[in-house]
Amino acid sequence: MPSFDGRVVQYPSTSNLRDYLSWRQADCHINNLYNTAFWALVQKGDVGTTEAEEILKGTVASQKNEILFSRFGINYNDEPEQFKKGSVLFRDYGALSIGSTDSNAAEQRGEEREFSKKRKEKGKKRRSKAEIKLQSMDIIRDHFWEAHPWLLTDE
Repeated sequence: MPSFDGRVVQYPSTSNLRDYLSWRQADCHINNLYNTAFWALVQKGDVGTTEAEEILKGTVASQKNEILFSRFGINYNDEPEQFKKGSVLFRDYGALSIGSTDSNAAEQRGEEREFSKKRKEKGKKRRSKAEIKLQSMDIIRDHFWEAHPWLLTDE
């Protein structure tokens, strides 16, 4: 059963934030691979916890994968994504349109637009109604961020 590990942090730039989140996802993968191999050894391999630690001590990912596959027939790549990548919780603003097509096109090109206070408040209210999504996906590569560009803006 996965457990929740949440943190509140403030970083000086979106680059620092992406680096941090990438590290957290990579760490999730590393920990899960170790734990999958460890508990397979203990539960299916009739090995004690101390012996399982010794077997895994100093191993790299490929060696853990080999242990899982050769001893237990487990292909780690077939494990559910939520265990390998963790879960990402975010507001999906993508389906919301807050202005004209020209304004949205300008925003997608990274151009800043000045909006009236009333329009900003209206946009803020609409965005607060955005769907909250829970997904297990790769956030290290650019695809996630390109598909959800608003996550790295001040809006």
